[in-house]
Amino acid sequence: MPHLIMEYSNSVEERLNVSGLLEDLHQVVIDSGLFEIDSVKSRAQRYHHWLVGDAADSVDFIHLRLELLSGRTAEQKRGLAKSLIAVMRQSAGQIESLTVDIRDMDKDAFQRISS
Repeated sequence: MPHLIMEYSNSVEERLNVSGLLEDLHQVVIDSGLFEIDSVKSRAQRYHHWLVGDAADSVDFIHLRLELLSGRTAEQKRGLAKSLIAVMRQSAGQIESLTVDIRDMDKDAFQRISS
C-alpha cells in the first residue's frame, strides 16, 4: 500500500536521471521488507513553478513523500527515511534541497478498489 511520491523542480531533469532515481527509491521501499512487493506504488511529479525562501525558483529541490497505512513503528519509519535519503544523497547530492517525509494514513478512512 505505500505510495512514494517524488516531487521535484523542473530543472532537476537537466541534472540527473529522474526515472533512474525513482526506480532506485522504489527498490529501497521494496527491500525494506515492510510491504508486499505488489503493493508498492511510486510516481514522480515535476513542478514548473515553486518558491523557496527569498531565492524564489533558483533553488532546485527533490521532496519525497511516503504515505503508509498506519501501523509501522517510529523506528521502522526512521530507518526507511534514512535509507531513502542515503540514495538521494548518492544520486542527487548536487541538488540543493533533498527532503523525505513519511506519513501515516488512517486505515479506517482509506478505501481501495483493486482487481
